[in-house]
Amino acid sequence: MMGYIEEIRSKLGNDPIILNSAGVIIPDAEGRVLLQYRNDTKNWGLPGGYMELGETFEETARRELKEEMGIKPNNLAFFEIFSGSDFYHEYPNGDQVYSVAAVYIVYGIKEEIKPDQKEISRVAYFSFDELPQHLTKTSRLILEHYRKSRDTRDTLH
Repeated sequence: MMGYIEEIRSKLGNDPIILNSAGVIIPDAEGRVLLQYRNDTKNWGLPGGYMELGETFEETARRELKEEMGIKPNNLAFFEIFSGSDFYHEYPNGDQVYSVAAVYIVYGIKEEIKPDQKEISRVAYFSFDELPQHLTKTSRLILEHYRKSRDTRDTLH
């Protein structure tokens, strides 16, 4: 059965489209963030993915975490929505996408993370000072915003 995105692509080819997605920031106790290495794009990024028909952003985030890493978070804290020209991406196959991404924060993952090996080959925690070189542009922008909001919040308390 053809999925929603595949069906659109069969009609439009590689032309730019707007797709809704959900991403997740998972900090650990040391303040590092969890990133996953994607097999299709050969780079690091935040966990997440594109919305299926009828899903909410939160349902998308939960489904992606379960599919890609085998975890079911207890709670998702809404962080922010990201969109615009900074969230344009061209995939290796030529597909062009402008993402509207709802980003959540998940604290205190207690389950063992098991990358699915199909989409995700490995996961690792990174400090903001040692983010990997091959990090997606959108993940870098989201993490810069998260870091600034966290630093602002810390200075206010």
